[in-house]
Parts: sequence; structure tokens; C-alpha cells
Amino acid sequence: MPFNPLQQRGIPLDRQVRNWRELNVAPIDPDHSDPYTRCRIITMNGIEVEAILFSHQMARHCPDPEVKRQLASVRYVEAQQQKAVNWLLPGVSSVLETTIAYEQVAVDLTAWVARMEPDPYLKQAYEFGVLEDFDHLYRYANLYEMIEHRKAEEIVRGLTEVMPGRPTKFHHRDPVDNVRDPYDRNRTDPLSKLHALTIMSAEQQTMNFYMNVGPQYMEPIARQLYQEIGLIEEEHVTHYESLVDPGETWWEQLVNHEYNECYLYHSFMEQESDPKVKAIWELHLNMELEHLRLACDLMRRHDGREPEQVLAPELPEPVTFEPNKEYLRQLLDTQIDLTTLGAGYVREAHERFERMQQLLNNGDRPPSERVMEEHARMVGGEYRVETEGEHPVPALRGGR
Repeated sequence: MPFNPLQQRGIPLDRQVRNWRELNVAPIDPDHSDPYTRCRIITMNGIEVEAILFSHQMARHCPDPEVKRQLASVRYVEAQQQKAVNWLLPGVSSVLETTIAYEQVAVDLTAWVARMEPDPYLKQAYEFGVLEDFDHLYRYANLYEMIEHRKAEEIVRGLTEVMPGRPTKFHHRDPVDNVRDPYDRNRTDPLSKLHALTIMSAEQQTMNFYMNVGPQYMEPIARQLYQEIGLIEEEHVTHYESLVDPGETWWEQLVNHEYNECYLYHSFMEQESDPKVKAIWELHLNMELEHLRLACDLMRRHDGREPEQVLAPELPEPVTFEPNKEYLRQLLDTQIDLTTLGAGYVREAHERFERMQQLLNNGDRPPSERVMEEHARMVGGEYRVETEGEHPVPALRGGR
């Protein structure tokens, strides 16, 4: 049945604060859980982190003390939600194991969004980005086998292939070529707004994660690979955040954030296989329904508009974690040699691209290439997991 969160009542805000016992969630079992349960956890952690950061930024730009107090009250609950969600990850997993799961999220979530995106320009943005995350998964999987002597297949369980995407060395672009054209908030499909916010939030969390965990490794090649891919995640956040119309008011952005949280918690509740995790998704959905109601009241009061003017009348089809192997192989066959130029895409290694490559590499091979060379010396060959067939890895035209 259609679900319209604007017509639902959730848990009253004054009943949403949880005590320590309630926040002490049991982590998932990394050896027996559905890999997509972990993907849903990582996704919702990123969504909650974005909600918290956005609320802080809004509060810093808001002169109304009453609004600041309401934001603070909701934000504290969002912070509790983030702790409950992120603490579902098992402490026994290494940083690299969690990293591989992060990249599985990036691949299958972005691929699903690209498949469902109605706007051709936005769809292209997601298709472009996913081929880079696909290669990051491949590089980290080889690093994982090299320094922890385990295989990424134990983490992705055959749901996501591990093989080369657009080579990571070609992801380094002049920053101005990472800025895309935004959608038009007055014309775009409400689903497109949810997609943009979801992928931006997920990539932002990946960027934050790599910024913090990269130095935790002693192995120089691991530290260097996290540095390289961490810088690319910064490019990805720029790429995705620029898709959002900067003309959206603070109130409009607030209701979009809260509506998106309802959308994702409802989606994941519908498909979750772990009963304990599903109960958390359901609880958080009922909290977010109240957060959305409060945000809508603020929009009416301060923006003079009804939330129905900017939000979908009912939740779209659920966001689904599922294998995207054939779709990704089609993209590998047709888009692997793209780079960006201005707000568009080209197949030629243009002057700004070449200059950035020269500035970064200065005659040396980047860490993403050296990790493969070290893996070949230590283990022999490369590590990959694919269903069938081989795919070439062409260079950009004119690229070195």
C-alpha cells in the first residue's frame, strides 16, 4: 500500500530520548549476517551523520533562538540514532573489512540509484561515479589480501563483483571539473532530490571515514592508498553536492532531509532480513515521522509554503540493495574511458586533466598502481571476483 509520511504520526519528541541500556545495541555477526544488512547499516549511518551536520549548519545560520532550540532537541535524537546505527557494526571487523563494505555500499547503492533516476543528466552523474567506486573496491580488495591475507569474497559474498573499474589513477581531476550543474528545484522530480541527498550523504560519510582511519595503518602502502582514495572521495562529494539546487531554502532542505530519512528507514525496514536490525529501522522510522512533522511546521511558519509543494505525495519505490552485475558490466563496456570537462563528460585527456595528473604524480606511480604491483610480487597476479568474462581497461584518449 502507498505510504505517505506526511499523513503519519510518529513517536512524540519528548518520548524519543533513549537510556544507555536502550542504546546498547547488539552488533551484527560479520560471519553470518547478510552482507546487505551491513550495507544498510553503513548507509543509514551516513544519512544520520549528514542530518546532524546539516542541522548544525542550519543552527549556525539561524537567528531565531526558538528554532535553534527545536533543532537542538531533534538533533540530539538524531545523534542517538546515529550511535545506535553505527554501533551495529561488529567491533571484530578490521578497518579494511569495513572499508570494503563501504565500497560495496558505494557500488550497489549508486548503481541502483542510477538505474532508477528519471533525469538523464543526474543519471549520468551517478553512472560516472559508480565506475570509480567499483575500482576502489578492487584496489582495497587487493590491499586486504596483501596485508591481512584474507579475501574480499568473505565480505561481499558474491553479491558484488570485484574487478577493475575506471582506473583510480584517472580519477584525479582539476577541482573545477568536479562541479556539476544542479537540478532545478522547481521542476525536478521529487525522487531526484532524494537520490541526490542519499548519494551525497553516503559519499560524504566515506570521505569522513577515510580521512580518519587512513593513518591507523602502519604499512606505508596502506596509508598511501587511503590518502589517494580519500582525496577522490572529496572529489565525489563535490560532484554529488553540486547536483543539489543551491536555491533551496533552509526550510526546504530541512524537510527534504527528514523526508529522505523516512524514505530510507521505510525502505530498509521492508527488506531487512535480521529481525533485531529491522526493529531498529522501524523504531527510527517512527521517530523520523515526528521529525518530519516538526520540520513541515517550521516550513509553513517561516517559508510560507506547504511541504506538499516540494515533497512527493507518497514514498517512491523502496531503495533496494541488490546485485547490479549486468548493469555495471554495461557501464564498463561503454563509459570506462570518460572523464569530466566543466559540467560535462568527455573521452579525451584534456589539458586540465593532464596538468592535474602531472602535478600529483611528478613522475611516480600513484599508490593505487603500486598496491597492485606489490600484490603481484607478494601474492602473485591480482585479486578479483567476477562471474564470467574479461573486460579491458582502456586509458583515456591521450592519457599516459
